[in-house]
Amino acid sequence: MNKEQQLEIYYYLHLTRTLEDKLENLLKQGKIIGGLFRSLGQEATAVGSAYALDKNHNDMVSPLTRDMGAMMVMGAQPREVFSSYLARTTSPNQGRDQNLHFTDLQRGFIGTVSPLGTMIAVMNGVVMGARMQGKQTVGMVYIGDGATSTGAFHEALNFAAVQNLPLVIVAEHNGFAYSTPTAKQMRIQNLADRAQAYGMPSEIVDGNDVLAVYEVARRAVDRAREGGGPTMIEAKTFRMRGHAAHDNQSYVAKELLDEWRKKDPLENYERQLLESNVAITDELEAIRNRVEALLGEDLAWTESQPTFKGEDAVAGVYA
Repeated sequence: MNKEQQLEIYYYLHLTRTLEDKLENLLKQGKIIGGLFRSLGQEATAVGSAYALDKNHNDMVSPLTRDMGAMMVMGAQPREVFSSYLARTTSPNQGRDQNLHFTDLQRGFIGTVSPLGTMIAVMNGVVMGARMQGKQTVGMVYIGDGATSTGAFHEALNFAAVQNLPLVIVAEHNGFAYSTPTAKQMRIQNLADRAQAYGMPSEIVDGNDVLAVYEVARRAVDRAREGGGPTMIEAKTFRMRGHAAHDNQSYVAKELLDEWRKKDPLENYERQLLESNVAITDELEAIRNRVEALLGEDLAWTESQPTFKGEDAVAGVYA
């Protein structure tokens, strides 16, 4: 990738990290009602993979709650995330839900749903429909290690393979399904092995290396667009927070957290940009300042908007 693209990736990584930092502060201030799901430590998987998509081909992405970076890459705005968490009527879901539970088909993202595994089946339908319309759309859908044990996941994987659908499945192997370690979920070591049962190609990548994730995703997207069918990517990564803000992560050994802290995707990428002379310190500082300015403006705008009223909950349920 050229310098502009590499710096754009840095922008999305820093945007995701800083936006979630501000959301965590809002939660501590009592301004967010409900859960907060952070992607701290996993930002490179979401950003690097989504960056491989092509909006000119109407590519679509369906994230998990820890894939805010993918939504940012596809064009979601911080004020939309702030508005959702702060229950403002100006949010895409009009204040009815929080997190990434909002959709924009024009920009190419379908909001996450809580029954994990089902979105692969939904994205099967999305890309199949696009193919029927003569489009070259590629779908990218995310799944966690625990959700690969659901029936919906296996049915959808088999369907995607049999129909040779242009789909990229990004499996985030972060070691725990809530508090259950991978060793107590499955006998296999690699999630990528699940794809072999359905005759689907798969690759394993360091999910904390954003450029490596991009390269693997780029191959999978190109393969799908050229008629090669679906690919499953297993990204080895780790979440540095609990399942949500209410989870103190007491089930994770301190030594394991210390080990993964050294693999921080944002810090390592910043170091890589400087050491490879792609960027200088002032350029990265300018990007950080740009992010701070955007988030400050969007948060101020959000807090000036009206909150959702309970009596409006019965309207607009289906449309």
